Amino acid sequence: MSEDRFAVTRTVTLKKGGGRSLKAGGLWVYDNEIDTVVGGGENGALAAVKDFDGYPMGIGVYNENSTIRVRMLCRRPETVITEEFLRERVRAAWEYRKKTVDTSSCRVIFGEADWLPGIVVDKFEDVCVIQSLSLGTDRFKDVILAALRDVFAEDGIVLRGVYERSDAKVRELEGMERTKGFLTEPFDTNVMITENGVRYEVDVKDGQKTGFFLDQKYNRLAIQKLCAGATVLDCFTHTGSFALNAGFAGAADVLGVDASELAIRQAERNAELNGLSERVHFTVADVFDLLPKLEEEGKRFDVVILDPPAFTKSRTATKQAIKGYREINMRGLKLVKDGGYLATCSCSHFMTPELFTETIGQAARSVHRRLRQVEYRTQAPDHPILWSADESYYLKFFIFQVCEER
Repeated sequence: MSEDRFAVTRTVTLKKGGGRSLKAGGLWVYDNEIDTVVGGGENGALAAVKDFDGYPMGIGVYNENSTIRVRMLCRRPETVITEEFLRERVRAAWEYRKKTVDTSSCRVIFGEADWLPGIVVDKFEDVCVIQSLSLGTDRFKDVILAALRDVFAEDGIVLRGVYERSDAKVRELEGMERTKGFLTEPFDTNVMITENGVRYEVDVKDGQKTGFFLDQKYNRLAIQKLCAGATVLDCFTHTGSFALNAGFAGAADVLGVDASELAIRQAERNAELNGLSERVHFTVADVFDLLPKLEEEGKRFDVVILDPPAFTKSRTATKQAIKGYREINMRGLKLVKDGGYLATCSCSHFMTPELFTETIGQAARSVHRRLRQVEYRTQAPDHPILWSADESYYLKFFIFQVCEER
């Protein structure tokens, strides 16, 4: 690709009153906020953004296929976007991780929260997985990957390979095809990692999203202190991460449940890797069907963990999602022994902290349980929350002690 990709080919002028999110610190300009577009070029090319009165707002990438018409790269209008500019963004992202998280496996780039919109890079030991969801940033993918190799090399890290998981449906909204495959020479895509002392085999080729949910790293660690000698139920276990942390912490018996046979097979292999198969068991089942059966059987657990997938990925479906979160928390609470613990979370940013808190409270009142909050957590720091970019704040994680009404 020629260096023309660094040329600013359009000037986008906002409507009067438009760009409210942008002016509040966000990075998106929507199609209905734009008054005029002067210039042309390919979709994904750079565009200068100005307010209705001509005041310069910064530089972004333009895509007329998307309702998010411009994704901002910088807010300083005098900045020139170059290869070195992008390399410095990558370097800053890595330096931040080195100070805030265990970097053996971590999210190195988190899209807008690292001012590199629409691109995610996860590091699993010596393998990286990239997910590109924005046409504009996709055009700079080679520069970003080269920069990653260089900053890793400075710390003595040699990448074994890079795999692309740009197979999310959202790419179609950007006018892009879904794609996945090696960006380097092929390598074994079952990658061994260790997190919180627990070993996992991560399937970067066919696992969900980039292969493993790194955002729950320290939330998994938080439940360890509750689980010594405990009976534990881990719902929506995926490849067993919460269940394995419970077993690693000395739980007496752990049951992990997920509807995916592929995920459960991986969870069972992970239990074997950690020598936990005798105490950590898994079953394939729909959690909404299984929990009422466990209740009928009189089962009770010291710790119940609820880590469901996002029940809503759009604002319009939030009302239905509330019902789902309320029901699953009611079911889970009924299975916690008096004085036991519930860990419950939501990974949808449309379920705001206030809405999620209210929903849990409704569930507790409905089943006559009283909650004592142990702690409230969000995603790990390698998934930083950028204020004014609401989509970067999505994970809400509560731990409660559950008491019967007295």
